[in-house]
Amino acid sequence: MANHKNQHPESNATPSNRSLERGLELLRAFGPGATLLGNGELAERTGLPKATVSRLTRTLVEAGYLEHDVVRRAYRLGLPVLSLAQALRSGSTVLNAAGPLIRDTVQAKRINVGIAGADREEMVYLESIRYNQRASLRTIVSGQRVPMELTSLGRAYLAALPQAEFTALMDAFKRRKRCGWERLEREITEAVDDVRRSGFCVASWQPEVIALATPLAIPGHRLLVLNFSVRTAASNDSVVSELAAPLLRLRDEITAACARLEG
Repeated sequence: MANHKNQHPESNATPSNRSLERGLELLRAFGPGATLLGNGELAERTGLPKATVSRLTRTLVEAGYLEHDVVRRAYRLGLPVLSLAQALRSGSTVLNAAGPLIRDTVQAKRINVGIAGADREEMVYLESIRYNQRASLRTIVSGQRVPMELTSLGRAYLAALPQAEFTALMDAFKRRKRCGWERLEREITEAVDDVRRSGFCVASWQPEVIALATPLAIPGHRLLVLNFSVRTAASNDSVVSELAAPLLRLRDEITAACARLEG
């Protein structure tokens, strides 16, 4: 199992800094459709007192991580946030190793290929390269989020987790999905069984889009997931027959390329 490098080695012994945690929660509140937020909206999204939000936004503006729109009395993310994202991508051995291999696969198979990691109860794309109907590449911006419980990405991730983490996430999904939970739980369980038996799972949570995913558990790195997706009216079985072997082969090639880069 790959190490979870997002966990600090002294996390169980070192007391957390509440102000820092709260400031980071404010930054998390921003996203697609929420690019400009006032103190009241930030308080509502984070559950923090308005006085605390006001103090933290002032500090984040001074540090450059937020910009204050005086006219609209609201805040947007500052440029240093983008720099952090670029540092994450450029410093990733996995992405550096996977990039050329993914691009070759996209061209050869005319499919979409992505790598994602988990953030709380969602999957976040680190890389996603798409091959559209006009035979041209279109790269989706890194950082796009998709539901963990509904996607092949998320279900492959769940399959590779220790039991305690898996159970905690399933409990969280159940609290959110009170209606139709039994069916969703069954789908997740079947996908997890597929990963443990065959190395991958398949899901189709968007119309005419079928996706396959496999855990990318590289020693010394956080657990990631590799996926293929294709827009098609074909059956799941036919897509699996065509793409399962190439998916697992690409997983192994990326793992080997990482090992070579790291000596």
